[in-house]
Amino acid sequence: MVTVMITKQKGVYKSFICSGHAEYASRKGIAKLVRPQGDVVCAGVSAIVINTVNCLQDLLHEDVGCDYDSEEGGLLTCVFRNDPSKEASLLIDSMIHGLKWIQKEYGERYLRIETKEV
Repeated sequence: MVTVMITKQKGVYKSFICSGHAEYASRKGIAKLVRPQGDVVCAGVSAIVINTVNCLQDLLHEDVGCDYDSEEGGLLTCVFRNDPSKEASLLIDSMIHGLKWIQKEYGERYLRIETKEV
């Protein structure tokens, strides 16, 4: 299962962490037909989350610390060093919206989205 944990403090985004693998293809019995990287749920989640990070850094020039490790369970961590701008918050809202769409289409057994107040 892929887990996306979003943290907020007093309603302001502070970080998000994406970890795990959906294993959608192996549960559907098509694992032999696709590479491990070919899992449609993992690919969709990765595209949304990585695009969000790229936009935060390249388009909005937000001060974020990001780390990615594909070897250790597909772990991506993104931490805001300062409060995010309105545009950055909207971008995170958009990321969550896209992830919820994937969760609705494929099920909560493959993708869990949590928001935690810290």
